[in-house]
Amino acid sequence: MSFVTLREGEEGESLLKRFQTSMQRSGILRELRNRRYFKSKGEQARLDKQRSLRRLRRRRNR
Repeated sequence: MSFVTLREGEEGESLLKRFQTSMQRSGILRELRNRRYFKSKGEQARLDKQRSLRRLRRRRNR
């Protein structure tokens, strides 16, 4: 669980921004999106392979 504490003299906007960045770094929202629908192990492996190939192509094109 991700949480932030209010700093002295901090406004709500900056507190919210810090919370959002901590949520992004922890990967909670990404995991929730991935678990929204069931994926078999084979399907997940295929998606992971596609993602890694895409990443390699991007790095090679730079």
